[in-house]
Amino acid sequence: MEQFTLKDGQFIDQLGFGTYKLNGTKGVHAMTDALNMGYRLLDTAYNYENEGAVGKAIQNSHVNRDEIWVTSKLPGRYQSEANVYETIQESLYRLGLDYLDFYLIHWPNPKQGKYVEAWKAMIAAQKSGLVRHIGVCNFLPEHIEKLEKETGVLPAINQIELHPFFNQKEMIAYHEEKGILTQAWSPLGRDNGVMDEPVLKQLSAKYDKTVAQVILRWHVQNGVMPIPKATSSKRQLENFDIFDFHITDEDLQAINQLTRADGRRKNQDPAVYEEF
Repeated sequence: MEQFTLKDGQFIDQLGFGTYKLNGTKGVHAMTDALNMGYRLLDTAYNYENEGAVGKAIQNSHVNRDEIWVTSKLPGRYQSEANVYETIQESLYRLGLDYLDFYLIHWPNPKQGKYVEAWKAMIAAQKSGLVRHIGVCNFLPEHIEKLEKETGVLPAINQIELHPFFNQKEMIAYHEEKGILTQAWSPLGRDNGVMDEPVLKQLSAKYDKTVAQVILRWHVQNGVMPIPKATSSKRQLENFDIFDFHITDEDLQAINQLTRADGRRKNQDPAVYEEF
């Protein structure tokens, strides 16, 4: 596994593991398998309603807690100074952990207009030791600029929708300029037709890799950390096996050209979308 460097100089693996809809015993088994296979970042959220399952998987695995990066997220309904601290504590109790490695604002919810207030409370939570790194999800440059202007603190990461049909090239460049790590949710497109794209099938044959492996490798070479979800051990291993080949610049460009102006899966534009 190769690594990226966070803005504070810490190293983090280039591939994480998504846990959305991995709930109950079946979810625990899937996440435990992933940890034992070598994944070291588990991405959950308060609204996924599976933080308990994530914590159980960590307990059941053969991996020490200090080797695992655990991410959770603040829901929109708790974006106030009074609620942030208790919401983090509640996530920790569900997880059975003493601290979170990443805590993110799940969506900016610009109509609500409370993300700066929430960010200030998260800065305090980080200083208190409940959270090691703070970041955001689905934030646009205008939202990040406001955080920086009003607090002087930039996110460590911004987790955004990113896949070949929506390559977010401008956001990646913006993040690089600001020293923010880009994480990709829905990195394989989640049944939006990406997996059947002829260009990707051709590259799959060329590199003797699956389409999913080609897409994940494209993410990594673009400086992005994908966090794919996989229930079966076979698929988890397949997603993990992307560090023994290199996509040429020409082929990277061919994948980049697949992007679409309307490429979002569910038209969840952070400029207007609200999540609670």
